[in-house]
Order: sequence, then structure tokens, then C-alpha cells
Amino acid sequence: MRIVTALVTMAAPLALVMAPNAHGAECPDVELIFARGTSEPAGAGRVGQALANQLAPQLGGRSLGVYGVNYPATYDFLAAADGAADATNRIAAMSQRCPSTRYVLGGYSQGAAVVDMLVGIPPLGDKVGDVGSAPPLPASLASRVAAVAVFGNPSAKFGRPVSIATTPFAGKGIDLCADGDPICSKGRNPFAHTSYEKTALVGQAAGFVSAML
Repeated sequence: MRIVTALVTMAAPLALVMAPNAHGAECPDVELIFARGTSEPAGAGRVGQALANQLAPQLGGRSLGVYGVNYPATYDFLAAADGAADATNRIAAMSQRCPSTRYVLGGYSQGAAVVDMLVGIPPLGDKVGDVGSAPPLPASLASRVAAVAVFGNPSAKFGRPVSIATTPFAGKGIDLCADGDPICSKGRNPFAHTSYEKTALVGQAAGFVSAML
């Protein structure tokens, strides 16, 4: 297995550097595009890295790249739309360079809202309308996405998990919500939202994703 990540500043998107494989240099067989949660430092975040760590051994020797969505991840939640735009641009650019690479979209907390936009789900259900949203991933790019996995998704609290997304994402999504997490459910335990990387939910997501690849 191979997992390659890169660390950069907030000013630039993550660069993927991989050993050559069947697709040529810098072309992983699978790329996990993950949007981190609020206030996490640039990169895929702790949940994204945990998912990558559990997914890689299940890929049967295929290479895995990890791209951390470049967006502010601050308490200015309207800026989450920047993350959706960055993820779209990443898939568009990679698809030109690496036509055989397959993609997995993932996100945690505010990052899950980024993914909601990409699959055409309002980040806060129907409560806020189009405020802070971005266009969904174009169909030509969406067809390259094999699976979607989100954790602590705000939209799930309003009955709109990614698992209900329609074509071209129908059947490709898994939406994980920890018991008692007030962000994605009617629970009242704020601590349930802060430790997804330590739960069995990451393994559940990895198993779902690997079965889709």
C-alpha cells in the first residue's frame, strides 16, 4: 500500500507527490479528497487522515493519494463554498493529467457541508436555502467519483444526509453520525462531535468506500 500526503500553508492547495505507477508520475489509482473541520490546520485533518490510514490497506495494492481541500475552515461558514470550488478544480485538473484515477469525496463537520454542496444537497437542509452554497460537481467530473463519506454532517440533522443524493451520486454515499452528536442529530453531547477519528465509524466508512472502488 502507498499513502502520500503533503503539507502546505493555507495560501496554496496541497500538492500530491507520488512514486510512478501504472498511470505515470503523480497519478494515484485512488485519490481521497477530504475537507477538514472548523479550525483544523491546513491538510486533510485528523478524521481525513484516519480514514486514509484505514482505507489504504483495503485497496489491494492500489496506490492512494490524499488531497486536503483548500478552504478557510473558519467560523465564517459562508466560506465553505470556497472548499467546494477547490475540490471541483482539483478533480478537473487531476482528470486531465490522470484520466484513470478514481476519487473519493470526504469531509468532517464543516468539511462535510463542503461535500454536501458537491453532491447537490443544501448544507443546512432546506433551512437556509442557497445561502453559502456552491454549484454541485459537474456531471462530467461526478462520474469519476466512486464514493462519498462524511462525518458529523450538519445537513443530516435536517434529514438530508449524503446517502440520499441522487444520480450521479445515488448509492455512493455514507453519512456517519456519532451517537449524541448535536451537529448531525438531535443529540446533546457536544463531545461526541470531537473524536470521530477514534471511533469505529472511520473503519465503517473505509469498508464502505473500499467496496465501491
